[in-house]
Amino acid sequence: MNQVEFKEALIGLTIDATDSVLASFDRYAQLLVEKNKVMNLTAITDREEINEKHFYDSLLLYPFVKDKLSLCDVGSGAGFPGLVLAIVIPSCEITLLEPTLKRCNFLNEVISDLGLKNVIVVNQRAEDFSQKRESYDIVTARAVANLNLLSELCLPLVKVNGLFIAMKGSKGLEEVDEASKAICVLGGAVRSCERSLLSDDSLRYNIIIEKEKKSPAKYPRAYGAMKKRPL
Repeated sequence: MNQVEFKEALIGLTIDATDSVLASFDRYAQLLVEKNKVMNLTAITDREEINEKHFYDSLLLYPFVKDKLSLCDVGSGAGFPGLVLAIVIPSCEITLLEPTLKRCNFLNEVISDLGLKNVIVVNQRAEDFSQKRESYDIVTARAVANLNLLSELCLPLVKVNGLFIAMKGSKGLEEVDEASKAICVLGGAVRSCERSLLSDDSLRYNIIIEKEKKSPAKYPRAYGAMKKRPL
């Protein structure tokens, strides 16, 4: 996805593709490629692939996020999707939750460089982030863990009537089936599975889960317990 195609894709998602927004994405890509030379942030370093597989892929969540006031991106890594969404939705207060300090440092570098005022980085694991329990309108996660574990990490952070969006690949529907009990126990209900196809025919599913009731206080458990006895 070259620069012209990327701009057209943003417009297709009803995003205001201003020169400032496009310049921010251009700088973000530069910083990602530069920092990736000294630390492991991404296997994708071709600019056109970054546009499609990192930026555009993250922006597929825009229709669900654009009217929300608060978002937490769990296991944000190099900032996908949370930091990408922060660039195009300045009205949304976004928290990037990332347990690896080096990645947090990178995220803060990008935030400072781009002059973003609506996003903060928290160097913490999701299961330890109890101070923000059930306080976000929307929680996102991309390629962090299987959906049954991911639901236990993320749904307790979502407000009742809020959304948890899990970004998944071609096996997304299988993961939904495997996680059905966990989602129910944690107070969620699957609303839709949004299917997208990228230009290389790679399949994406964005799993939209609504929080219908509070999560039981005993969740999330320690990560080791989750892995040993998944819901």
